[in-house]
Amino acid sequence: MSDDKNTLAIMLFSELLAADHSMRGRLTRVLPKGMEISHFSVLNHLAPKGTETSPARLAERFGVTRGAMTNTLTKLEWSGYVHIRPDWDDARRKMVSISPAGRHARDSAVAAITPMINQVVEDLGEDQARAALPILREIRIKLA
Repeated sequence: MSDDKNTLAIMLFSELLAADHSMRGRLTRVLPKGMEISHFSVLNHLAPKGTETSPARLAERFGVTRGAMTNTLTKLEWSGYVHIRPDWDDARRKMVSISPAGRHARDSAVAAITPMINQVVEDLGEDQARAALPILREIRIKLA
């Protein structure tokens, strides 16, 4: 790889990392008290489907270890945001679903972050935001 391509790659990843850091900081400040980004992400994933899934599938979906997902789910269960039950077909596995309290917490989090997200899109402009999506999606897929 030439020096110009190396510089471009480093600049691209530096911008992505800086954007991720800024976004996480802003999201953390507006999420309801005690809710972490990982909690919101899991609740947001479970809310629209309204069905059960396994911790292993969630770990795979979020690209984390099963232990990390178990930790997140344990905290969500303690908060009353998810129900975890044995899988009736295979007692070694568990199944996770969002609780009514979890749906309410997710909806409160969405209401809290929506103004911030909308402001970013407004400042950027709808056309630029739309143009960025396919590029960001492709980067995410290539890194997965």
